Amino acid sequence: MKVILTKDVLNLGEEGDIKVVADGYARNFLIPQKFAVLCNKANLTVLEQRRNTIEKLKEEKRKEALSLKEKIESEELLIKMPSGDKGKLFGSVNNATIVEELAKKGIVVERKKVEVPGHNVKVLGNYSVEIKLYGKESAKLKLVVASTTEEVKETVEAVAEEPKTESAE
Repeated sequence: MKVILTKDVLNLGEEGDIKVVADGYARNFLIPQKFAVLCNKANLTVLEQRRNTIEKLKEEKRKEALSLKEKIESEELLIKMPSGDKGKLFGSVNNATIVEELAKKGIVVERKKVEVPGHNVKVLGNYSVEIKLYGKESAKLKLVVASTTEEVKETVEAVAEEPKTESAE
């Protein structure tokens, strides 16, 4: 079935694209969710009238993606997690964790667009995470996974080394 996309659809296309999709996908998902309309003469006319507006929106999205790319690539994200003696994490760092940490720094990214090597990180170290932006544009984020366990050990050792004073009662 031929449809005209009215909104950007992940892994399918952008607003204004004409796509051929499975009949059930169009009838059961795209059209009811208002992501697409049937491709006919009336809808093609409407599309041609909106073509300039759509192109302006696409240009704005490209500019936003480039500025976001500069922000992301200039950042080095440090995530501290508890770990064992050999550097294995108690838990893991996944795309949701990265999105939360980026949000704390004022960078808003969709979770689905963050690609962590191996889907999650389970060992301490430095990693490169790819974040898909607009179109074929993507950014590389430097991720450093450090241990909080070392800090806890240092704190415990420092407290143990302090001379204990007994109160005179």
